[in-house]
Amino acid sequence: MTAQVDYLAVFFANTSGASGDLLGSDEKEIGQLVWQLVDLKNKKLGRVNEVLIKHELSDLTEEKEEVEEDNGSLTDSVSTAANLESALNQFHLILTNEVNSIGAGTSVCLCTDGQLHIRQVIHPQAAGKNILVPECFFSFFDLRKEFRKYFPASDLKALDVHFMAESLSLPVEGLTPLDSSVVLPREAAVQNVRAMAGIALALLPEPLSQTFLYPERVDEKFETGTCSKMEKVCDNSVIRARGLPWQSSDQDIARFFRGLNIAKGGAALCLNAQGRRNGEALVRFINEEHRDLALQRHKHHMGNRYIEVYKATGEDFLKIAGGTSNEVAMFLSREDQVIVRMRGLPFTATHEQVLAFFGQGEGPTEACDVSGGGDGILFVRYPDGRPTGDAFVLFSCEEHAQSALKKHKEILGKRYIELFKSTAAEVQQVLNRYSSAPLISVAPAPLVSMLPTVSLLPSPGGVRDCLRLRGLPYTATIEDILTFLGEFTRDIRPHGVHMVLNQQGRPSGDCFIQISSPERAFMASQRLHKQMMSGPRGVNCRYVEVFPCSTEEMGLVLMGGTLSHTPTHTHSRSRSGTGLSPPPCKSRRLSPPTYSFAAAPPVMSAEAAAALYPPIGQMLLGPRPLAPGHPYYPASTQVYMNYAAYYPSPPGSPTTLGYYPSPSHLSTPPHLPSPGGLVRMPGLTFNGVKELINAMQGYQYASDDGLMHAHGLMHTHDPARTLLTQPKEWVCI
Repeated sequence: MTAQVDYLAVFFANTSGASGDLLGSDEKEIGQLVWQLVDLKNKKLGRVNEVLIKHELSDLTEEKEEVEEDNGSLTDSVSTAANLESALNQFHLILTNEVNSIGAGTSVCLCTDGQLHIRQVIHPQAAGKNILVPECFFSFFDLRKEFRKYFPASDLKALDVHFMAESLSLPVEGLTPLDSSVVLPREAAVQNVRAMAGIALALLPEPLSQTFLYPERVDEKFETGTCSKMEKVCDNSVIRARGLPWQSSDQDIARFFRGLNIAKGGAALCLNAQGRRNGEALVRFINEEHRDLALQRHKHHMGNRYIEVYKATGEDFLKIAGGTSNEVAMFLSREDQVIVRMRGLPFTATHEQVLAFFGQGEGPTEACDVSGGGDGILFVRYPDGRPTGDAFVLFSCEEHAQSALKKHKEILGKRYIELFKSTAAEVQQVLNRYSSAPLISVAPAPLVSMLPTVSLLPSPGGVRDCLRLRGLPYTATIEDILTFLGEFTRDIRPHGVHMVLNQQGRPSGDCFIQISSPERAFMASQRLHKQMMSGPRGVNCRYVEVFPCSTEEMGLVLMGGTLSHTPTHTHSRSRSGTGLSPPPCKSRRLSPPTYSFAAAPPVMSAEAAAALYPPIGQMLLGPRPLAPGHPYYPASTQVYMNYAAYYPSPPGSPTTLGYYPSPSHLSTPPHLPSPGGLVRMPGLTFNGVKELINAMQGYQYASDDGLMHAHGLMHTHDPARTLLTQPKEWVCI
C-alpha cells in the first residue's frame, strides 16, 4: 500500500479472559467487538459500533433490546451475534455500509492498540473454529508503532492508550490503564476505542503530519520452501513446539500459529531414530516479535491436545530443516506442490512401478497423476546407492494428494506401502539422515591403535577346527543350534557355542562353534550347509549356511572384521582372497569403512603401552587359569575384546577369545592393583556399574579396586561411588 488509506477503523476485541499484554494468552472466547471509523481526509470521527457475542443466545431480538436499554449512550450502534462467525460478518457488513454511505473514499484499514487483537485473538480463534476471516483482517496499523515514529524514546512494550493520550495532551478522564489480570469491562473497551480514535486524529495535523502508508500484514497462507545449511538463521526467531499429534503436517502447524508470519519453509517436523515423527517441530518466524507472540501460545490446544512452546536456536532449526543436496533442491523447487511420503517400498522398485501404483484404481481409490511424471518421484538412498525403501512423491494439488493417501497399505509388488502426507523439511531431514556423511566426526579410538601397525590377517596355515553358522533365525537359542547340529553335538568343546549379538544387543544371525577336530568340523559343514533350521514351536524356518573356519578367523570377526566365503587358494593368499570384508553392522556410522577420520589422540604414552602390552605374537594369548570350583566357566575360559560391530553373548559365549594381558614378568602399572588384562567396553550406560559387575561374573577381576574408569579409579566395594558422570570404558580383569 503506497498511498494513504481513506479511512481507519479503530478496532478493539475484548475476551472473557485476560486483557492488556496477556490478551489472547488464555484462549478465552471473544465476547465484544468495538470499532469507530476515522475519516483521514476530512479529519472526522464516525460513530462507535459494538457487537456483543452471546454464544448461548436463542432469541437475539430480545437480547438486542435488553442490551440497548442497558447501554445508554456508550455506543451509537449495538448488535448481538450468536457466534464468532456471525459477529465477524456483521462487523464487515456494518463497516462496508458506513464507508459507502460517506462516499469520500473506498480504502479502509483497521487500526489497533498493538498486535494482540488481530494476531492473538481474531485469527487463532477463527482458525480453531474453521471460520473464514474477512479480508480486512489481513492488514492493519499498529497505533503504538505509528506513535513511536514521533516519540522514539518510548518503549514499545510499555506503551498503552493512556500513555499515548497523555503525551499528545488529550483528555484522559475515565480512561484507566488496562490490568492484565482482570476481565475488561464493556465500558472500558468503548472508552479505549474513543481514545484511540482521538490519538489517530491528533497525529494527522502538523507538525507531526502522520501518513498511514505501510500497514502490518498477516500471511493468508503458509509458504513451503527449502532451507540451506549455509543459511544464517537468527536464534531469536525459532521456537520448538512439542506434543503435536503424530499425523500433523506443516499446514497444521501453520494453522496453530495462525496470525503470526512463519518464514518460507519455516515449519520443520522432527523425526525420531526410526524416521517417524516424534511429536515435535521447529518453527522459524520472520522476526523476534512474532517469535515472542508464539511463546504466548504455550499450552494452547490443537484439537484435544495442548501444545508446549519453547525457545530454540537457529542451529537447532538448521539441523532439522537444512539441506545441501542439489537433487533435493531441484525436487522441492516446484511451487504449490503437495508431498506424499512412501514407506516400505521393495528395494527393486522403479519410477515406472510407482507411477503405475498411483495411476490405477477405481471408486474410493481412484487414480491420481504424479506431478511431473518420473521427475516427481525422489527415492531415498544410502551413500553407497542402496535404496532405503522410502520415497517422496509430488502431487499438483490437495485433491490429488488426498486421493493418493487413500491407497495407504495397498500392495506394490509383494509389500504393502504406507503413505503419509509430508513436508519439504521432512524431505530434507530424511535425506540428511540417510545420505549424509557419518553422524560422528571422529571415530572412537580402538585399543589396537596404540599398538604398532601389524596385519591382523589369519595365517595361511590356521587350523579350521571351528564352524561358522550364518543366517540363523533371530529367535534361535543355543538349544535350537544343538538340535540343528545333531550327531555333531558331541564334538563341541565345552562352552564352545558363541552366539553373536549386534550393537543393539539383539541376535545378529551369526554363531561360532568350536569343534574337537578339523576333520569333524569339515564333515559337519558338508552335511549341514544350507539345511533348514526352525525356531521355537517350528516357526521362522530358514536355511542356515555352515562354513569351517579357524580360531584366528573367528577372533578376527569378533575384533571387527567379517569373513566372506568365496573360494580361495592357499598358495596365493592375498587380501582379496582371505575372505575379509568390512563389518556388516547395522550402525551406518561404522560402514562403509572408507570415511576419513581425524587421527585419534593416544590414550597413553608409548612407554606405558610397551610396559602394558606383550609382543605382537602374543596378542591373542592363552587363558589365565581361574580359581578352582568356579560355577560359570571352566579354567580354559578366555575373554574377547570387541569394539566394532559384534558382541559375544553370555553365558554360552565368550569362551575362546584373547585379551590384552599384563604379564607377571612386567612391572605392574601404578593404577593397576595386580597383574591383569584390560578390556575396552565402549557404549556402556551411565547408570552405575552394578550391571557391569553382573555381566563380568565368571571372570577374575581385582579384588579391591577392580574397575578403572578412563578418567580415574573406581571402587567396587564403595556403593557411594558407583554412579558415574562420565561414560565407562575400561574394566580391569
